[in-house]
Amino acid sequence: MTVVYVVLVFYMLRGWMQVPYFKPKQTSVHTSVSVLIAARNEEDNIARTLNCIVHQDYPKELLQIIVVDDHSTDNTAAIVASYASRGVTLLQLNEGDKLNSYKKLAISRAIAQASGEIIVTTDADCRMDTGWLRTVVGYFEESGAYMVSSPVAYSEEKSYFERLQTLEFLYLIGLGAAGIGNKNPTTCNGANLAYRRDLFYEMGGFNGIDNLASGDDELFLHKVAEKYAEKIGFCKRKDAIVYTDAKATLSSFISQRRRWASKSTKYRDKRVVWLGVSIWLFNLSLIASFVQFIIDLPNFNVLFLVAFGMKVLAELAFIYPLCGLVNRHALLANLFPLSFIHAVYLVYIGVAGNVGKYDWKGRKVN
Repeated sequence: MTVVYVVLVFYMLRGWMQVPYFKPKQTSVHTSVSVLIAARNEEDNIARTLNCIVHQDYPKELLQIIVVDDHSTDNTAAIVASYASRGVTLLQLNEGDKLNSYKKLAISRAIAQASGEIIVTTDADCRMDTGWLRTVVGYFEESGAYMVSSPVAYSEEKSYFERLQTLEFLYLIGLGAAGIGNKNPTTCNGANLAYRRDLFYEMGGFNGIDNLASGDDELFLHKVAEKYAEKIGFCKRKDAIVYTDAKATLSSFISQRRRWASKSTKYRDKRVVWLGVSIWLFNLSLIASFVQFIIDLPNFNVLFLVAFGMKVLAELAFIYPLCGLVNRHALLANLFPLSFIHAVYLVYIGVAGNVGKYDWKGRKVN
């Protein structure tokens, strides 16, 4: 299992290296864009996010901003409404407590009102540099892509727990980029995802995946990849990064990762499912070897140390260039403890994410 895991990591490293750094050749952009945000109880974050978007270095006549309020019980809607004079449109859901996937509904409603040729989705707790939209749209115009995934990174950490999440999250973003580089897209993040509006309707929107609470990003990516894998790109450039926050508590972290894991068995491409199962089995075997290590069986001591050492070295090779993209090489000091903690939590999440319900923004969903 260690050999399988190491081979997979280096295959992903190859995919990352296959994605070139984007170096814009043109200084102007000409495509209309609709930026969409689905927000629920985000009064503490939404103003900062909207300020980042309205101050984008992008032609105002080509930019539309739509926020869909998902039954917020705080001041989210009022804050968004205060930006009306700055070009922000507020839509409000009024569906009651009868759906499992409010976010997909919110995005679909926003796209129905969107005028932009390109749809860009982000979250209500994100931050961007002023060149973010210009960079992403420039990539569309120069590459001819139909769908573009771009980097997301945690920042402004307040604890050691959050710094560990930042390093682990970079690994996940790297896996998404690597899949695209290997012409086998597997994952992306809806906090920084863009696609052509016509493509959304050609793919039938979220039809077929609209019963799942999660998956407005990955599962839609898979629908597109079935037909246009070669037209999916990754914008590897610092200007394209969207920044967000790590989870402050263990319970909120577990809830988030259970939500992400809940869609893992729903992938149409079963190769992706088997990839996840292989990684899960490796981490389970690593934990089993650690138990044997604790009870001091000499043969298993060697097995565990070799396996764990190979895991750390392979992950270091993969994550080093990712830390370079965000200028955070200092995070690598946390790789050794994270590598073992990650194995334990991955085994747990692999089971918990596919069993029962979990809490998401005050709702119990499947």
